[in-house]
Amino acid sequence: MIPDDVVEQVSQQADIVAVIGEHVRLKKVGSVFRGPCPFHQGTGPNFSVVPGGGYTCFVCGEKGSVFTFVQKRLGMSFVEAVKHVGAKAGIDVQEVDRKREGPDPREPMWELHATVSEFFQRTLWDSAAGAAARDYLASREVPRPLAERLGIGFAPREIGTMRTYLNGLGYDDDRLHAAGLLTRREDQEELRPRFRDRLIFPILDASGHTVGFGGRLLGPGEPKYLNSAESEIFSKGRLLYNLGGARNAIRRDDRVILVEGYFDVLRLVQAGIECAVAPMGTALTDQQAELLGRYTRHVFVLYDSDAPGQKATFRAADVLLSKGLEVRVVTLPEGEDPDTFTRTKGADAVHRLLEEALDVFDRKVQLLERAGWFADLQHKRRALDRLLPTIRAASDPVTRDLYLARAAEAAGVAREVLLSELHAVRRAARRTAGPAATADRAPHGHGPGGGGPGDPGDPSHRESAALPLGPYRSSVEKGSAEQTLLRVLLTHPRWFDQIVEEVGKLEDEDLPSGSDAADALVDEHSGAWRDPVYREIYDAVVDLGADAAPEALAERLDPLAVRVYEDLRGEKDAVVDASASMTDAVRQLRARGVDSRLRALESLLPLAAPGEKDALNLAIKRLSDEKRSLGVQHWGSVRRRR
Repeated sequence: MIPDDVVEQVSQQADIVAVIGEHVRLKKVGSVFRGPCPFHQGTGPNFSVVPGGGYTCFVCGEKGSVFTFVQKRLGMSFVEAVKHVGAKAGIDVQEVDRKREGPDPREPMWELHATVSEFFQRTLWDSAAGAAARDYLASREVPRPLAERLGIGFAPREIGTMRTYLNGLGYDDDRLHAAGLLTRREDQEELRPRFRDRLIFPILDASGHTVGFGGRLLGPGEPKYLNSAESEIFSKGRLLYNLGGARNAIRRDDRVILVEGYFDVLRLVQAGIECAVAPMGTALTDQQAELLGRYTRHVFVLYDSDAPGQKATFRAADVLLSKGLEVRVVTLPEGEDPDTFTRTKGADAVHRLLEEALDVFDRKVQLLERAGWFADLQHKRRALDRLLPTIRAASDPVTRDLYLARAAEAAGVAREVLLSELHAVRRAARRTAGPAATADRAPHGHGPGGGGPGDPGDPSHRESAALPLGPYRSSVEKGSAEQTLLRVLLTHPRWFDQIVEEVGKLEDEDLPSGSDAADALVDEHSGAWRDPVYREIYDAVVDLGADAAPEALAERLDPLAVRVYEDLRGEKDAVVDASASMTDAVRQLRARGVDSRLRALESLLPLAAPGEKDALNLAIKRLSDEKRSLGVQHWGSVRRRR
């Protein structure tokens, strides 16, 4: 009886082509290997073996994993097959008191997606329909060997091409529809391919199984990038692009390079930097960070150099730190992204940037120092507010202590004061974060199919991945200003421009003057949005525009946010007077912002010298008067001190 994690390790490290190649004459055809089927004594190349995946005979229908092949070909039990394959992979397999019996129930889905991936690749290189995609790759300077190495393909525009091909192999429409490869719109009866006229990037799990696809439009339209639908084997929040191909390099180099997009990954791979992975169009999740932690503790974040890229960098860093990983930030020259920089400057330049990478906390301090945020009392307070979340995120106690000492040194504040502030914030967070809010935020996807903890085959995973039943319970109060504003935005698009303008003003009011680089350190949940799900929906609507189709928005959102979006969008009758609702919501948010600044000024008083307190108290009085003018009579515990 063999533990599941050992079975998974053998599965990941086994060379299925080499194992089967001892019994079948295999020849490489594109990204797969073909030969005569040993099970029905075939003579044609109908037996297909996918590296890192499984095998399929398109004549007799035999299919399975490397273990299945050894069992059937050599007459071994499952345990014997794992030991046999493990020996060839250099793994000493020991039996214990539990075992994994029979084939994995996900194998049919893996096999189907591997077949579809092969179809997309053949369409790209061998058909007239792929000409535009081939030209596009040429314009991006992606050579064919590199594209073939990563399995890039093309989904034709024609509705029936893929469907006819797969039907001919025995995959009926019901199975294709259940797998999400064919879809049916509400207003149409006909099934259509989910991916049409898109460059296709196959998504593999950590074991090398093809579990889904990412598709990029070649022309105008939305969404620009489209992922496979969530399924038993695919969840964008629990997978990382290229992890299957990069895992050995990550172990060898003891580091992973985290980038934002498909082309960033392939450019680094082309340059010989193979330990690169990317999330798929969403912010890094806890599950993705945990996945990286199985292979290394050292993460280099190499995102775009613009302000959104920097914000995404620091958001990802906090997630990684919370999982006990060490995070270094790679800084690109202004206006560059990993794809263009690597293509124009070469691998040596990338290696130099990696050598110069700073610990994420040092990078934050560097940006704040350059922007002058430690030069005066008010900026210093705000600088510490930007640093404390990262200190709190660090789960490693040594790292957290080092960050505390560094922040105290940079701000000229006693370490004990910062430690007291850290503990106070934690106590407040425990008081306000109820179990309902925690449960509602936990699920943001469904398992990676990589085995072990978080594996969708694990019953405990299936329970944790289920979305909570009933209405979404936000951490902010029902009927809050942000909920009202978002409901107006979704149900009355004519107010789109004004709402975006007002929200922009509110968030600008919350920022001190300084460099754009330092502003990238602002917490993503600051300003008008206290609820991260509301913020996610708002950002997606703003990015895609007022006229964006619901399908395009849904592709940008996590499953929980999709449900909240649909609920709010269906509450059009709840907005009686859109203009009045928007005006009142903005007034409440502005009052809340004033209240926040009042509390911030009060928090400066313990840090202020005697001569500075009069100026602080005067500023507190002015803000109190402003809040009173907004019609809000109470402002918490803010008071003047002498």
